[in-house]
Amino acid sequence: MQYQEFANGHAGRLVSSDGVWAFFPNPLPPQMDYRSELVELIAQAETDLGTLNGVGGRLANPHLLIMPYIRREAVLSSRIEGTQSTLSDLFLFEVEPDELPQVPDVREVRNYVRAMEEALRRLEELPLSLRLVRQLHATLLEGVRGQEYTPGDFRRHQNWIGVPGTSIENARYVPPPVPQMHAALDAWEKFLHVRRGFPVLVQCAMLHYQFEAIHPFADGNGRVGRLLITLFLCERQRLTQPLLYLSAFFEGYRDEYYDRLLAVSRDGDWTGWLEFFLSGVSSQSRAAVRQADKIFDLHGDYRQRLQKGRATGSTLATLDRLFENPYVTVSGVARATGKTKPTAQRVIDRLVKAEIVEEITGQRWGRVFCARELLRALEEPPAERE
Repeated sequence: MQYQEFANGHAGRLVSSDGVWAFFPNPLPPQMDYRSELVELIAQAETDLGTLNGVGGRLANPHLLIMPYIRREAVLSSRIEGTQSTLSDLFLFEVEPDELPQVPDVREVRNYVRAMEEALRRLEELPLSLRLVRQLHATLLEGVRGQEYTPGDFRRHQNWIGVPGTSIENARYVPPPVPQMHAALDAWEKFLHVRRGFPVLVQCAMLHYQFEAIHPFADGNGRVGRLLITLFLCERQRLTQPLLYLSAFFEGYRDEYYDRLLAVSRDGDWTGWLEFFLSGVSSQSRAAVRQADKIFDLHGDYRQRLQKGRATGSTLATLDRLFENPYVTVSGVARATGKTKPTAQRVIDRLVKAEIVEEITGQRWGRVFCARELLRALEEPPAERE
C-alpha cells in the first residue's frame, strides 16, 4: 500500500503497523456535497425500494419469495468470495441434505442462509449491534473454510487485502491495526444507531463502506458486510420482508464494486461510491419486482393446472413448497405433509402430469423431481444498470 495514494486525509489517515502503512478511517459521517444529481438518485432509489417493499404484501405466504431470494443472495455473496456453488446446488442440498451428494462449497453458502435467518429473528428483540455482527460471523464460519480464524471474534492480528499470496508490503489495502480497529468499530456502532439527519440509504452505504474499510475479522468480512445491508434496511423498516439483495449487483460489477470502495479510502470519493450503491439499489429493486411478477404468474398458472384436476390440499401445499425449493422428493413430501410415501408419490405424480415438475435423476430409487421453469426464473442473471 503506497503512502502517497492514501495520504490526502479525506476519508482517514495512515498509521504505522509493524513497519508498513495501514489505513485508519475517519468516524462517520463525512462532509458531503449533496449535489442535485445525487439527491435525484437518492429519491429514485427510495422510490424503487418502496415499490419492492410493496411486493411482499401481495402474497398470502411471503415465504414464496423470501426463502428463494435469501438463497440467491447467499450464493452470489459467497461467489464474490470465491465459492463455486450454484443456486441449484444449494436447493438440492436442502431438499435431502443427508442423502444427496454435496458440492464442497455448499455448506458455506448454507451458513450464509442460516446467518440471515437467525439475524432476522434476533432483530425482533435486539437492535443491530457489534454483538449481532459477531454472532453473524460465528454462524458464517461454523464448520467451513475459515473456521480456524476464530469465528465470532474480531481479529487479533493485522490483516491485508491483495491477490492470493500477496505480502503485506505489496497489499492493495491494509486495514487499521488492532487498537485502531477497535476504536473504529466503536465509532461505526455509534453511527449505526443514528436515526436522524441522513437518508437511510445514504447511511446504509456509508456503513457498508466503513465496515469493509475496518475489515474487523480475519476472514468473512465481505459476506458479513453484505448481510448487514439487508438487515439494516429491515431494522429501519424500509423493507418489511428481506427482498432486496445487492450481491447480484455487486457480483455483476465486481471490479467496480471493489474500485469504488477503495476510491473512498484513497481519494475520499464518497460521491462515486454513493452513486454506485444507489444505482444498485434501484436496479436490483426493479429486477426483484420483475422477478416477483414472473413468480406470481407461475404460481397462479400452476394452481390453475392442478385445480382443473381437483387437486388435494396436500398437492397444493406441495406446490407452495416448490416455490421455496424447486426440487422435491417422495420422502420430502411425506415428511412435510405427514402422509405415507405412496400418498406422497401420488402427489408428485399429479405435479408431473400437470407438467410442473419432471424427474431428473433417471433412477428407480432416490429420485429427485425439479420444477425447471421455476428454477430458471429464480436463477435470472444479475440486474443490468438502468
